Amino acid sequence: MAILERITKNVNNKYWDSGENNFPKTDRFPVKNRYTAGMAGQKFLEGIKEEAKIYGTRCEKCNVTFVPGKLYCERCFERLSDSWVEVGNSGTVHTFTVAWVEKDGSAKKKPSIIAAIKIADGFILHRLENCAPEEVKIGMEVKAKFKPKNQRKGHLMDISGFHPA
Repeated sequence: MAILERITKNVNNKYWDSGENNFPKTDRFPVKNRYTAGMAGQKFLEGIKEEAKIYGTRCEKCNVTFVPGKLYCERCFERLSDSWVEVGNSGTVHTFTVAWVEKDGSAKKKPSIIAAIKIADGFILHRLENCAPEEVKIGMEVKAKFKPKNQRKGHLMDISGFHPA
């Protein structure tokens, strides 16, 4: 089930077998509940999937634009469901980390850079690409690179990464 799909009947919920002796198999993940993106998450992810655009919600009372969007302002509780705005595909590096080790503990051939990208008044955690770790700086401007439309599935990984602007 994709994150943009909705469960219409509780009887359709299922979970994967967790393996022998209650130890998870490495190729399986036990799931007893399913998560959906929700109404705000759905609009955010559909914008990425269908239009290659990033959307947020704007609270005019607080002068804040939430990315990803929210249904209510977390400051004044104003309803934001009709206040979607395109925020552009660029942002700045707020903070970052460099991973030099694979999940199994072995050294990576090429390090991965993960950054908190500030877009409007919110953040997206994602990969930085086309730059070396020593080139990354706090405040560096970056731009989202989207996968081709026929490869997008409706999740954050439809953005292949952020590149220096």
